[in-house]
Amino acid sequence: MQRNQFIKVSLLVISLFALAACSSTSETDDSDTGSQASSSGSGSGSSASSSAGSSSGQLTQQEIRAQNALRQTVFYFDFDVAEFKPQDRDTLTFHARDLAANSGKRVRLEGHADERGTREYNLALGERRANGILNYFIVNGASRSQIEVVSYGEERPSQSGSTEQAYSRNRRVEVVAR
Repeated sequence: MQRNQFIKVSLLVISLFALAACSSTSETDDSDTGSQASSSGSGSGSSASSSAGSSSGQLTQQEIRAQNALRQTVFYFDFDVAEFKPQDRDTLTFHARDLAANSGKRVRLEGHADERGTREYNLALGERRANGILNYFIVNGASRSQIEVVSYGEERPSQSGSTEQAYSRNRRVEVVAR
């Protein structure tokens, strides 16, 4: 019986050491990178700031990527399509995670369509587009109570005209902070 207990305790201790070794490796790598950057610098103020950036470089790059993604608030759609474009998925994920992390934040999703089609059809299409993004936000952690959906159909064009360029700029959903 003591042997079984000794084996269990030994496995637990080994597991804890393995876990501790894994977590300390990444911290050591970050600090090694920072010390290498500062030792290779000439000692000027700019090298000190770059070594500070190197030690937290990945987090800083992620923050910059998130900030850039959150600046994009207009998402364009193909003709007569309510699904957002695959290239917008990452940006929309950042928006959803931002809402999930900030429960007091509220947004309005404004759906739009170009002038082709009836007024009623375009209102419904704008709503389907906005609801598609709403559903994506909810699946990725946002709360339904944070999001309002409005469709303007063809009533508020971003660009006037009857060219394909104007049409493509009017098929959109705007994420508006409220």
